[in-house]
Amino acid sequence: QEQFVESGGGLVQSGGSLRLSCAASGFPFPDKHMSWYRQYPGKEHEVVASITESSHRTYYKDSVKGRFTISRDNVKTMLYLQMNSLEPEDTAMYYCNAGYRSVGPFYSWGQGTPVIVSS
Repeated sequence: QEQFVESGGGLVQSGGSLRLSCAASGFPFPDKHMSWYRQYPGKEHEVVASITESSHRTYYKDSVKGRFTISRDNVKTMLYLQMNSLEPEDTAMYYCNAGYRSVGPFYSWGQGTPVIVSS
C-alpha cells in the first residue's frame, strides 16, 4: 500500500522559510519521479515542483522559481521542499506524490501539510 506522510508545514510570516518533508513507502521510490503539489480550498491539486528519479532534472512552477528547491534522498525514501521568501499566495495544503509535471499523480494522496503565510 503506497503511503505518503508529509510534515514541516506551519504558520510563517511573509518572507520566511519552511522545509517540507515527505516520507514515502509501499512503492519503489528510487524508480519514480516525484512531485510536490499544493491545493487551495475548493481547487484541484497543482504541481509546484518535480524531480526525476535520479535528481538529474527538476521542474518548478513559474511562481516558485528561485524561491523553492525540491530534493530527494532515495536511501531514506524521503522527498523535500525548501521554501524561501514565502508569500501569502503560497498559503495552501502541500502534498507529495509520484509524478513529473503533468504526468501523475499516480497514487492516493496523504494527509498533506498546511502552509500558512501571513502578510
